[in-house]
Amino acid sequence: MTAHRPLRTAGDLVEAGLIDASTEEAISRVASRYAIAISPVVAGLIDRADPQDPIARQFVPDAAELTLTPEERADPIGDGAHSPVTGIVHRYPDRVLLKAVHVCPVYCRFCFRREMVGPQGLGTLTPSELDAAIAYIADHSEIWEVILTGGDPLVLSPRRLGEILERLGAIDHVKVVRFHTRVPVVEPHRVDADLFAALKSSGKATYVALHANHPRELTPEARAAAARLIDSGIVMVSQSVLLKGVNDDPEVLAELMRAFVETRIKPYYLHHPDLAPGTSHFRLTIEEGQALVASLRGRVSGLCQPTYILDIPGGHGKAVISAGAIEAEGGGCYTVTDFRGNEHAYPPQG
Repeated sequence: MTAHRPLRTAGDLVEAGLIDASTEEAISRVASRYAIAISPVVAGLIDRADPQDPIARQFVPDAAELTLTPEERADPIGDGAHSPVTGIVHRYPDRVLLKAVHVCPVYCRFCFRREMVGPQGLGTLTPSELDAAIAYIADHSEIWEVILTGGDPLVLSPRRLGEILERLGAIDHVKVVRFHTRVPVVEPHRVDADLFAALKSSGKATYVALHANHPRELTPEARAAAARLIDSGIVMVSQSVLLKGVNDDPEVLAELMRAFVETRIKPYYLHHPDLAPGTSHFRLTIEEGQALVASLRGRVSGLCQPTYILDIPGGHGKAVISAGAIEAEGGGCYTVTDFRGNEHAYPPQG
């Protein structure tokens, strides 16, 4: 039964052999706060004989998610501080996020929007909310790029996507449309002619950022889905999160970046994990992350080098932390300089 539908409850996970029945009660408590969904494709990738399986670690809930630390926050990168209308985040001058939907085909256990996504989250924009979001984009001529995220925008039907993109296509100052998604990895069968026709229907330059964190995620089916997108004229880049127990190993990280390049996906961002509630068991120190990223130099081609970044808590934007944008102050504290030259404490004080 579970092989043909997403796993969404602790009971589903027990039935699928992904958790022990003795942990079902604790996992049910996790599920009451943070959404669970594991697609059949992802469930099939998990090695049930390996208690440290890196795919399971990303998607199978853990009682550790009930442990909160003082620096964690519900909106760790400050989307709310830069949301002028529902569904829009306007943090940088020339681009906005359009969060049309807040559901996903799978729910990552480290998600920085875990308080907002899922059945208990913010849902899909209503028609009036979408109208207001599109009007905001149309009224701000400085907006050059629209990034559809959420949630995963590719859970929308091609028809719904096409309707949104045709409206963006009518806005002359918008030149680029980008999608952030896991769909080609977790539901590769959805990547068909109807989908990529919808993705290109704006008539703008179209980019897809694929989220994957471990080389095993780039299965032959996922690579074929990416090839269909790329061959249709869509440019693909990657985004990954540096995660303890998943890819915090020089060889694994190198293999992941090579797998992207082999699939014609340019490595783009490698995120330091955000301060989302219940995710401390995924976080490395910044020094550990810097050492891992430095290990890629000389180990793999320049094509395989991602940009290691930190989203500064409070909505101050991204800082490249493999370089001089961050300085240690001692005691696990840092000063991070944002793209405007302003300095911020990390972790935030108070």
